[in-house]
Amino acid sequence: MAIQESYSVASNPVYHDKIPLHVLFAGESQTKPLHIVGPKIYDYYLLHYVESGRGMFRSEHHTYELGEGSCFLIHPGRLVSYASDANDPWRYRWTAFSGSEAQALADSAGFSGGQSVLYTSSDSLIPSSIKRIADAFYSKKESADMAALGYLYLIFSEAREILTSEIRLTGIESQVRRTVKQMIHYMSAQYAHPVSIEQMCESLGYNRAYLSRIFKKETGMSPVTYLLKLRIDKSRKLLRERPELSIEQVAASVGLTDALYFSRQFKRLCGHAPSHYRTLVAASPSSLHDCLY
Repeated sequence: MAIQESYSVASNPVYHDKIPLHVLFAGESQTKPLHIVGPKIYDYYLLHYVESGRGMFRSEHHTYELGEGSCFLIHPGRLVSYASDANDPWRYRWTAFSGSEAQALADSAGFSGGQSVLYTSSDSLIPSSIKRIADAFYSKKESADMAALGYLYLIFSEAREILTSEIRLTGIESQVRRTVKQMIHYMSAQYAHPVSIEQMCESLGYNRAYLSRIFKKETGMSPVTYLLKLRIDKSRKLLRERPELSIEQVAASVGLTDALYFSRQFKRLCGHAPSHYRTLVAASPSSLHDCLY
């Protein structure tokens, strides 16, 4: 039976030229046998998901034979080509995105260092997410761009889970290092709240003594010291940029509810009381020394 070729694409009805991450369009296609695209380059990221059939994707350094459940990400500025199989031509969905944060999104998911291909499981959310991006664009609603970004993050969340799992299996990144990164991420996200190291350990599901030991080995400091220095660094920024805030408000904003304790620790680490630090910043920012760490 002859393959019925089809093609459809929906473009984002909303465009902001200064947005850091923007989904451009999404579509789907049943290709004909030996349908070829390229060799060519794109000026945006283009992710394909193969729903059925087979084909070949060529990057600048590798050639991949791909089938159902495979994804390939085309990076901007790279010469690529891709062709459907002669006997079982592929059907795929795709979405394109760009912006100043596009590379960071791709890199954070694991699409870096020449990594362009992803193999998903049968319950992957990627094809349905691409379809929903297209549906959002077809709706022509003002919220379509926000909905598309949400689905794009779901796609790359799944990609990251798959690719980082592969990294774990090959032993490139140790479990200890991953755990320390989780601790740093937790503290960076929660420093503004009065969280404790005990709460972090409970959240991550590890014994405090174990976490303290591996954290100090990797970073050279204890989790308590790291969290305190993080809070002091954030408070310095507030003292410089938000002169209308009181010292008590600055302390509370970095998760330290005791303003007196905050002031003591700030002076110990920076050599000045918070109020004096603020005065020095206002008088002569260039003459101010960094904190003592």
